[in-house]
Amino acid sequence: MTMTLVVMGVSGVGKSSVAAELVGRTGWVFVEGDDLHPESNRAKMASGIPLDDDDRRPWLRRVAAWIGEQEAAGRNAVVTCSALKRAYRDLLRDGHPSERFVHLLAPPELISARITARRNHYMPPSLLESQLATLEPLQPDEPGIEVETTGDPAAVAERVLAQLGDDIVLPADRPSGDKPDRPASSS
Repeated sequence: MTMTLVVMGVSGVGKSSVAAELVGRTGWVFVEGDDLHPESNRAKMASGIPLDDDDRRPWLRRVAAWIGEQEAAGRNAVVTCSALKRAYRDLLRDGHPSERFVHLLAPPELISARITARRNHYMPPSLLESQLATLEPLQPDEPGIEVETTGDPAAVAERVLAQLGDDIVLPADRPSGDKPDRPASSS
């Protein structure tokens, strides 16, 4: 059976950085969930208007379709997606047994500082408050883990893999006792 890690949380929590580290360690396929947003969603967020459920639904369906394509091809995968509400996560999981959520957490002050420091990103710092208000934590019956993102992304990825433990399925071309190589650092 394949596994898909949905690296989730509010904007600025470190989804892309941690996902890149996870991909480097596992060799799994990856898609940045933000790249699946329709242009209308990007424009709305760039103008400081939070997305509503109607805006998010087509995007979430695109993310779910990508997950389904990976499962059908027998590929393990990593995708970033805010997945802020239980209903969104339910939509993503519907028919996709491979999913495990990796909910990244950080203090709001740290997230705000990260968002403020970003350049060339359509998500303005002003939308953080709406994302935090919308966020519904993982429930005990949802497959996944919560991980603090304090520290560098490499350390966070190590904590993710340690918490997932035996649930991690290594690519078929890696002997079961081998650890994936650590990727080169990037900025």
